[in-house]
Amino acid sequence: MSTLELIVANNKRNEAIIKSIAAELAVMRGELFARKKKQVQQENFLLKQQVETAKQQLIALELAHGKKQISLPSTRGLCTEASSGLNSNTAATSTSASPVAPAIENEKAPKEKKPKKEKPINTGNAVNGAVELPVDVGRLDMRVGKIIEVDRHPDADSLYLEKIDCGEAQPRTVVSGLVKYVPLEQMRNRLVVVLCNLKPAKMRGVTSEAMVMCASSPDKVEVLSPPAGAAPGDLVHCEGYTRQPDAQLNPKKKVFETCAPDLKTNEELIACYKGAALHVPGKGNIVAHTLKNVNVK
Repeated sequence: MSTLELIVANNKRNEAIIKSIAAELAVMRGELFARKKKQVQQENFLLKQQVETAKQQLIALELAHGKKQISLPSTRGLCTEASSGLNSNTAATSTSASPVAPAIENEKAPKEKKPKKEKPINTGNAVNGAVELPVDVGRLDMRVGKIIEVDRHPDADSLYLEKIDCGEAQPRTVVSGLVKYVPLEQMRNRLVVVLCNLKPAKMRGVTSEAMVMCASSPDKVEVLSPPAGAAPGDLVHCEGYTRQPDAQLNPKKKVFETCAPDLKTNEELIACYKGAALHVPGKGNIVAHTLKNVNVK
């Protein structure tokens, strides 16, 4: 083979190698983009739920204080309303995704004696024109988390101090009273189920921002396990219940305390609410290791 032929053959081989490397890089970029896209979609979905919940709570508070609600209409909607002679004193609550704002009163109406308002009860029914969310497991923001750091609490022998990745920008600090039940080495780098919308509370000088969910009997406690393939930030759902968590649970409403007696494991070790399985959609159920028919808390 002549020198020229050898050079041509080497060039062809090098071009093939370059094309192969370029193809591999394209695949890697595509996989990275897909993972990032999925993460962003999950975060956007959670933010939309939190915004919708906050909006409904704002509407309920405004109505409870006598603020009237109207939808922000389009120009066409305004013309239609004017031509139909609708009563301007009727409160309108938006049932679509349109923004809601307090009504503006241009003229002072004569003062009327208002009847005594009753305290609203969270039953899922309309209260003062706004729909109150039912008190059930859908109000709890449970997600998959990964313990990335754990050690004994410096000021309490019975507490662990953990850093948990919940798929957010920063890990959450969590204090758990599990020292007597779970060895330290079993806490490291494990996936857990985390209740994320409890009000942060100080425990021996450290603010705990969530709670690790466990199956619990009088003499034994087991950390619940997410399904295989679950990742930090995956949302936990319950069959038959709409996931619409509060941005932060109000301790006075006792939402978690109301749900807690119905959170239990079943005969198959699956964590359930009123017999309906807690699960990560498309990946599987939340389970305990050995504890059947015990409370989850």
